[in-house]
Amino acid sequence: MSDTNKKAKKRLASLDALRGFDMFWILGGEKIFAALFVLTGWAGWKVAEAQTLHSQWHGFTFYDLIFPLFIFLSGVAMGLAPKRIDHLPFVERKPIYIKAFKRLLLLCSFGVLYNHGWGTGVPLNPEEIRFASVLGRIAIAWFVAAMLVWHTSFRTQMFTLVGILIGYWVWLCFIPVPGGVAGDLSSGGAGTWNAWFDTNLLPGITYQNKPMDPEGILSSVPAIANALFGVIAGRYIKQAQERGEWKTAGILFAAGLVALACGWLWDMVFPVNKDLWTSSFVMVTVGWSFILLAVFYAVVDLLNQQRAAYLFVIIGANSIVIYLASSLVNWEFVSKSVFGGVIAAVPAPWQPLFAVFALLAVQLLVLHWLYKRKILISV
Repeated sequence: MSDTNKKAKKRLASLDALRGFDMFWILGGEKIFAALFVLTGWAGWKVAEAQTLHSQWHGFTFYDLIFPLFIFLSGVAMGLAPKRIDHLPFVERKPIYIKAFKRLLLLCSFGVLYNHGWGTGVPLNPEEIRFASVLGRIAIAWFVAAMLVWHTSFRTQMFTLVGILIGYWVWLCFIPVPGGVAGDLSSGGAGTWNAWFDTNLLPGITYQNKPMDPEGILSSVPAIANALFGVIAGRYIKQAQERGEWKTAGILFAAGLVALACGWLWDMVFPVNKDLWTSSFVMVTVGWSFILLAVFYAVVDLLNQQRAAYLFVIIGANSIVIYLASSLVNWEFVSKSVFGGVIAAVPAPWQPLFAVFALLAVQLLVLHWLYKRKILISV
């Protein structure tokens, strides 16, 4: 195997590991801190648990990072293998376009399915369906970023990125909403452009029937910037051999610190807010994304610790499948069916922690089985 192929393989493992780390907190990892608090009574675990809950409105917790990090990583994958196809004859580009459109439609459809998991199923009445979704936003951000990578120069992509962030800030803060005012970002978002778009243009229902959907129309635009920042990171790693791999990891880490500083400075005039997906929120999440990518790149790729990251790798390799299953499969019922006797046998303070480990174990066993048989389901 050539050195080039080896590097590509390592980078894929690094991306899978970070993607798996991201997904780990959705699968049940977020319950560990609450269980540890029950076991030890240490107040520090309550502080950690607070980071596994979404911000109520303005502000940021690490749980807010899960969604944008996934989008960022989709951009990293594109940046590792950037390709311009606009010079090709249309007959050669057509299969690529068809595949991209299929991925867009499949992810949006899976998002609708996820939204209505654990209920009575997707309603037959379109007006009762929630069309906006996490997977839908991932699909849109990836698709637009892919079109830019395939058809424009890197310079154009950077101008687009900056234009999105500044344009979104200007739109939300300085342009009056029809029948309202400019810059009303008060709790709930009823007076925002986001609510206006979702009320007038978004079909079906919004999340919890709120005035605006956290995965609604307008807030999907700045999410494209998360993917484009990922493209920058991927392109930089691709050129690591030229400047030194450890230097690359260090620069990625430093870039994350700079992005964090920019995000929190911007927060003074444009608050960090996940539901609105503000430009300052983009910068804060991109900052942490760069930092985590640098750490995982150093540990998994440069220190060759793929085995240590194995549990995260198997999650990341089938991330879409296990995410969808988290809405459609009653994993708690399965874990209690398998490990219920063990959980009941341990002392009461230990039971919540054992229950969390059991919940994670049944999912990881399925993912391990898929990975060992090279069943890697992607969209």
